[in-house]
Amino acid sequence: MSRLTHVTSGPYAPPAAARELTARSADGTRLHVEVHGPAEAPAVVLSHGWTCSTAFWAAQIRELAADHRVIAYDQRGHGRTPASPACSTDALADDLEAVLSATLAPGERAVIAGHSMGGMTVMAAAARPVFRAHAAAVLLCSTGSSRLVAESTVVPIRPGRARTWLTRQILGSRVPLGPVTPLARRILRYGTMGPASAPDMIEACARIVHACPRTVRHAWSHVLATLDLGHGVRELRVPTEIVVGTADRLTPPVHARELAAALPQCTGVTELPGIGHMTPVEAPGTVTGRIRDLVATHVTAHQPAVPAEESA
Repeated sequence: MSRLTHVTSGPYAPPAAARELTARSADGTRLHVEVHGPAEAPAVVLSHGWTCSTAFWAAQIRELAADHRVIAYDQRGHGRTPASPACSTDALADDLEAVLSATLAPGERAVIAGHSMGGMTVMAAAARPVFRAHAAAVLLCSTGSSRLVAESTVVPIRPGRARTWLTRQILGSRVPLGPVTPLARRILRYGTMGPASAPDMIEACARIVHACPRTVRHAWSHVLATLDLGHGVRELRVPTEIVVGTADRLTPPVHARELAAALPQCTGVTELPGIGHMTPVEAPGTVTGRIRDLVATHVTAHQPAVPAEESA
């Protein structure tokens, strides 16, 4: 599993969970889950992206946990969830269903927010019965459903086979990222963040991304490179809002616009000028505000949480 080297102070330092538990996925993978906030508050479920962890949502957790029950989990191979040879969109969907079953009461509905691969997780699970039983509304941040490599602008040349090939080599690299150095911060900011990102934002993201093992990074890069979740988008039948940065090189705004056109119930697209791929970190107030609004609009009643019992 990932080395935990997130920042320990400031707005992007992960707050301590009220409780932790383990959800067991369909193939037996043990998923690390954190629950923050009051036990009977309306629920929000957070699904992080490729090479990240629950620490990525620190700003949202800190603000929302005052009056929401915030559930965050580590994707397989990330954070404190062990790696698994099963790397697929079906596995992502299985894992989200396992988390929902382990943390929400029967009939309880929540707002589910996914960033990047976390948004793809939501699309992959859209037709699943457990997801449909628990999803009241969705926030998709900086994500796409297909053609991720072809549309990426990480390599600053014209679209075509050369750019696609180079992008695939970069994103699928097995090279270890090493320590977080000034050069590493500059590379990460170029590839994943807006040009005006503050140093504390860059540091927080760099610590999280560099903690992801290169084998995990490489394995999931293949899933993302061949992604095709168009069917999942059409099956996502709950109110869904989209947030994207105009300076996002990994999932440029073209993806957000295509999602908006295909979603059965798109409630809005927010394009954030100058913001890159790491929207929950780069624009924490906007992302948190969108989640709050979705809860206020679509979670009309809440029920007591399932008792915290760690799986055997």
